[in-house]
Amino acid sequence: MPPIHREGHRILLGLLVVLATINLGLYFYSDGMIVSGFSAGISIGVFLLVLQFFRNPQRKQNLHDDWILCPADGKIVVIEEVQENEYYKAKRKMVSVFMTPLNVHVNRYSFSGIVKYFKYHKGAYLVASHPKSSLENERTTVVVENGDRSIMLRQVAGYVARRIVTYCKVGENAVQGEEFGFIKFGSRVDIYMPLDAQIEVKLGQLVTGGITIIAKF
Repeated sequence: MPPIHREGHRILLGLLVVLATINLGLYFYSDGMIVSGFSAGISIGVFLLVLQFFRNPQRKQNLHDDWILCPADGKIVVIEEVQENEYYKAKRKMVSVFMTPLNVHVNRYSFSGIVKYFKYHKGAYLVASHPKSSLENERTTVVVENGDRSIMLRQVAGYVARRIVTYCKVGENAVQGEEFGFIKFGSRVDIYMPLDAQIEVKLGQLVTGGITIIAKF
């Protein structure tokens, strides 16, 4: 089993206490062992399901200054040219990675530079695959710049995921492949890139955070 992310420690401990209390109660007050045994089986399944949400696998990454690495595990659901009005006020290429509850939920920097911009936005909780979720859902925006190169990473909460965690601060160093945030229970991460970026992925492709090359400068 891979290491467990620190965001899961308190949740897993609390869940363990709740499930243990329920099962002990059923064991002592139910009419038969079948009921308590059935409950124990369900409880183990629930705990293992939540446990896998918080996997934090250590990955050997191939880093390169000209690469834009995938910031999250999941599936490519959008590749398009869009008007980005929060920071760039210009057209950018956007690639979106949809994270299911079964994916690793760690978010990683796509390339190295300086964090130039960060903002948290309150919002709705549309299904993260919905086209409007990138602009209407709860989200955070992070811009990393290195010389004349700049990309935006947007964490988007979804219907299930209602807790975005972002660790970076404006002015600090961003290191390609290292963790900058976490979205509990899955959702979506959008990558906004220059128009001349060469896209290296396809719609529907399964991708791995910190490993898959999304595009090249």
